[in-house]
Amino acid sequence: MTAYDKLMSFQRETGALAQVAGRLGWDQEVMMPHGASEQRSEEMAVMESILHARRTDPRVGEWLDAVDDGALDEEGTAHLRHIRRSYERGLRVPAKLATDIARITSRAHRIWAEARADDDFAAFAPVLKEVVRLKREEGAALAAGGDAYDALLDDYEPGATAAQLSGMFGALRPRLVALRQAVLDRPQPASLQGTFDEQAQMMLSQTVARTFGYEMARGRIDKAVHPFSSGSGDDVRITTRTNALDPFNCLYSTIHEVGHAAYEQSIRSSYRFTPLGQGVSMGVHESQSRIYENQLGRSRAFTSWLFTRMTELFGDLGLDGPDAFYAAVNRVQNGFIRTEADEVQYNLHVLLRFDLEQALIAGTLEVDDLEAAWNERFLSDFGFPVDKPSDGVLQDVHWSAGLFGYFPTYSLGNVYAGCLHKALRAAVPDLDSQMAAGDLAAATAWLSENVQQYGGLYEPRDVITRACGEAPSEAPLLDYLEAKFGAIYGL
Repeated sequence: MTAYDKLMSFQRETGALAQVAGRLGWDQEVMMPHGASEQRSEEMAVMESILHARRTDPRVGEWLDAVDDGALDEEGTAHLRHIRRSYERGLRVPAKLATDIARITSRAHRIWAEARADDDFAAFAPVLKEVVRLKREEGAALAAGGDAYDALLDDYEPGATAAQLSGMFGALRPRLVALRQAVLDRPQPASLQGTFDEQAQMMLSQTVARTFGYEMARGRIDKAVHPFSSGSGDDVRITTRTNALDPFNCLYSTIHEVGHAAYEQSIRSSYRFTPLGQGVSMGVHESQSRIYENQLGRSRAFTSWLFTRMTELFGDLGLDGPDAFYAAVNRVQNGFIRTEADEVQYNLHVLLRFDLEQALIAGTLEVDDLEAAWNERFLSDFGFPVDKPSDGVLQDVHWSAGLFGYFPTYSLGNVYAGCLHKALRAAVPDLDSQMAAGDLAAATAWLSENVQQYGGLYEPRDVITRACGEAPSEAPLLDYLEAKFGAIYGL
């Protein structure tokens, strides 16, 4: 048995254990009884301790040193790149710190959920201080003298830096702000009217999920406070949420998470439990969820099919036909919630969080001042005040989970989705006629073939460049948004 074979056998065991740990996280969000939170935090801490020990096992370093890199094929080289990176990063983080982070974030999740329900940031602030303190410590350890935020960002988008992303986002902001203002100055389309049975919404969400290629035999759909996707390979689960007055919340949360899940279900089965057996980065992952949700799911063609399904299920929607329904789906309006934001304003929500969390990690903003800083920035960016913490600083789960560096990948994913949509349109010229018939097979097959099947084989930017034939740029996304909403609003 060669050193490479030993390394990969060990890695597959570690990968399987990581999937078990992920299932504990899914259960905590979906099924776990409320009273089990303290016990679960200890279980999560133990799992993280075991995983950290395996990732930093001295034998991994010995096997890496013994492997003949020149004898490996493309996949083997990619495996080594991921394992070496994980091993070197793991060595920089003390085992106690990794365990402490797992324990505190598990506890912080429960406290965040209760504080959000009670609109009480003060109840969440003490545990958030602990999370921020530990993540600053982790960032400093990983950075080894470099930028702590960049070191945390690298967990979600390898190779990216805050400076690079700030440049891209700086190019996005002026055209987005101008489009937002132009759209909000125009008369608004009619909105959906009525009350929509929440059980029926869940039934329709299953139909829509299957339409977008989600394999229910290898997945399931449940409800959670914050929709998410979990798992890979043959066990990929998603969650959604319902609102009796807003079925779009359920349907488009479902489509978004199906984009994530389809990515994981489509990765080559030979990569199972290896570093290549999951999405290569959160930016690429988000490109899949956003193109499914927006460029495909909110298109005029697909919404014409969805309009028919919804009228069959719910009756009169209070809208005058498919065109009015399309406009309602894409209605641009003031709102507080990032996950419910329209395509024009979504990235502005992300940029707010990106700037605030950089300041938190740098220590130029403290948790005691976070709510005020959020409210001030929101008023400046959106022109109206935050009404309550659950619509502001408490709305997202990410900081309670210690996911600092995650937020900017949402906007990066939108940029990638814009590039992929341009290439997809060129590859499937009759895409609209297919979607109008409720047929997403050609679109999802193109994404599976050009992006999803490769998992972690290529570097993130390389995945998009290979699929599109050119390096990623914000221009396709901006051109798409201006053309789409210019037509809807008569600009």
